[in-house]
Amino acid sequence: MAAVHDQILAASAAESIPEEPGLPSIAPSLTYSEDSEDQDEPRLPDIPRKRRASTRLISQSASDIQRITGESTQQLINRCCGANCCMNFQKKKPGIEYEDVPLPDNDAFRSLGLRIKEIPKVLTGVTELPEQFTFLEKQLRRQSQTASPTDSAISMGNDAGSENGVSTSLESKLKKLELEDLDTSIQPPSFVQPHPPYHVYPAKIHNTRELTGRGAEKRTFHFDLDITDYPNEDNLDFKVGGAIGVSAPNDAASVELVLDLLLVPRYLRDKPVWLRTTKGRWPTVWGDEKARQLVTTRRDLLTWCSDLQSYPPTKPLLRVLAEYCHDLNEKKILMFLCSGEGQGVFCDFRTGPHISISQILSAFPSAKPPMDVLLSVLQPLMPRFYSLSNDPHESYEIRDGKQHRIIEIAVTVHETADWRGGRRTGIGSGFFQRQALNFLDLQARGEKSPQLYIPMFKGLMANPLAKQFVTDGPMLLIGAGVGIAPFRGFVQRRLKNANCANKVWVLQGIRDSLVDELYSGEWGVHEDEVKRVIQSRRGEGRYVQEEVVNQADLVWYIINSLDGRVFVCGSSKGMGEGVEEALIQVAMAKGNLEHDEAKKFWELKKEVGQYIAETW
Repeated sequence: MAAVHDQILAASAAESIPEEPGLPSIAPSLTYSEDSEDQDEPRLPDIPRKRRASTRLISQSASDIQRITGESTQQLINRCCGANCCMNFQKKKPGIEYEDVPLPDNDAFRSLGLRIKEIPKVLTGVTELPEQFTFLEKQLRRQSQTASPTDSAISMGNDAGSENGVSTSLESKLKKLELEDLDTSIQPPSFVQPHPPYHVYPAKIHNTRELTGRGAEKRTFHFDLDITDYPNEDNLDFKVGGAIGVSAPNDAASVELVLDLLLVPRYLRDKPVWLRTTKGRWPTVWGDEKARQLVTTRRDLLTWCSDLQSYPPTKPLLRVLAEYCHDLNEKKILMFLCSGEGQGVFCDFRTGPHISISQILSAFPSAKPPMDVLLSVLQPLMPRFYSLSNDPHESYEIRDGKQHRIIEIAVTVHETADWRGGRRTGIGSGFFQRQALNFLDLQARGEKSPQLYIPMFKGLMANPLAKQFVTDGPMLLIGAGVGIAPFRGFVQRRLKNANCANKVWVLQGIRDSLVDELYSGEWGVHEDEVKRVIQSRRGEGRYVQEEVVNQADLVWYIINSLDGRVFVCGSSKGMGEGVEEALIQVAMAKGNLEHDEAKKFWELKKEVGQYIAETW
């Protein structure tokens, strides 16, 4: 039945499919939406415009949300953890003895927004102390398990005097606690390995510049990275629309602050230390799950291996802090958050703004867990991925009399409020911003070629955008914000290698063209003919999904052409959802389909690779 329905749907849509044009000029061109009212054709149905949510704080607890939204008990349970804790937020139960606990008097604690009144004297359902699986030791302990070349920060040898798989040369180095010969200020230790066979390579920044203007809500930076000496790995080359992985480190100031809060002596922070794990992948990224032994430093572990700010606090983390809390009142609060009675407060706490490790350590200043115990409950620091914004096969520059191969990316900086009153960036975007500003500052001081690097590796070279790119057939590229970056490489390739007339079109959504338009004038010849910029904060104030409806003739022509492709790239919330609904509206109007049939039409196009959406 499903197959028959699909055939009927395809036949219905086919009735309105335009024939393949004999001449390129038959294809619809980009039209101006303001002229659409004068066309003889009936107007397409308007899409309800989704306004951007206000960023004003209107609630600080679960009870406030219930009061404001008016949701029923069942609705709240469906939106929460299912334990009905938010409905019983801080309600006293008969027969239970409570006590007032003085709260820590510091800005960090107040920034957590914990609404704690009275705490039961007897707590139940307290989270058990998590297992410790990382150990830092000053001296080598002989273990039956051995490290592999991938895992070890020490070079492995094949000496004849090996015992239990570990060479005498390796044992000698381990006893001396010697680090590998690697500059970990520009790249992670070798044991921080992404998925084999890719290894992290410090790509020199060839050039950088800011794409957005002063006054933009978000800053976006462009980077030219020199990959001339990138190692050849399985003959896998960089591709148009592909992406690179970046092993971005934690901010050095944040690492230093955590070391201070843990009372790690300064003379030990960069000293070699013997790290032993009993299970899991950490401190690798995607290595095998097994025990490991390696030599590293405390600073490198916090800089390259553990995420210090991206994840909300967990009960195992709070339980570890409680275990090593010297202040009795702080310990009671932490144990309460780990208990069944404190579940409502914990949910409210966990679903609020992101809380960094330094923030929570500052909030509970008497909590001083050993560093290796803390490492067992921190989330691993994962690489970030960034789409290429150029055609990597055609990008070369001459510098110092040599030809350099260049790849290009664009990075938007995400900022949130910091508990100390400033602004906090994401780990990846913040790292890129610091490198860009340092590079520009050094250039302004007269340094011609600043020595700054991005630790990267090949990755996602066969992602949907790269895999579905073909040299023939018309394509429509729809994106907003930095999501437009990978399309630049598509257009560069198309305008160089094919007849551009009626072959490629771009719809670019931005806030304000004066400050937010990325890569203006850098798309190649015929840019004005192939690209339309839609502004949401200037002029009429429209979103890119509204322009998709206005360009219905073009959309319908492309998706029903031989090898026609529609690409969508950007944020899934707002733009991605809006564009999907706009495409459904186009299919309803041009294909005479009902809403469910139009939705099915685009699902079928996605299955055959003609509709590709890469959203996040």
